[in-house]
Amino acid sequence: MTRIAIYPGSFDPVTRGHEDIIRRSRHFADRVIVAVAVNPGKDPLFTLSERTEFLRVAVGDEAGVEIRAFDGLLAKFAEKVDATLVVRGLRAVSDFEYEFQMALMNRTLYEALETVFLVPDVGLTFLSSSLVKEVARFGGDVGMFVHPTVRAALAEKFAR
Repeated sequence: MTRIAIYPGSFDPVTRGHEDIIRRSRHFADRVIVAVAVNPGKDPLFTLSERTEFLRVAVGDEAGVEIRAFDGLLAKFAEKVDATLVVRGLRAVSDFEYEFQMALMNRTLYEALETVFLVPDVGLTFLSSSLVKEVARFGGDVGMFVHPTVRAALAEKFAR
């Protein structure tokens, strides 16, 4: 039986922290679907197609990793793709309460779905997409935090 995991997020934009979680999640699953969420409650900097493409470039030809967009309930998407595992990154204790609630709700909606929490590499624990965008907005160098393609796209967005 193939074990399929989903790593969901908005990835606006994908960071080195996300890349770390994607690669390490391969230890728990035969296939990892990086699920780029359409969230009507958020106003993303990058379009869905841009975020999806950034992930493809950043992850490259990583075996067993698939990039897909989804909207609606994660539990329904997981059931549709036969996933039984959700991978979520935790940077700090403050992330846990929300993620814990989401894990319980997802398992309630789709009983076969379990959630695994991973912490990023210690050097990346402070990193978030929001922080990267803020630094880039004010002209800071985000090169060590994102793939060069993402860095260039951020520079272009904020040059306007």
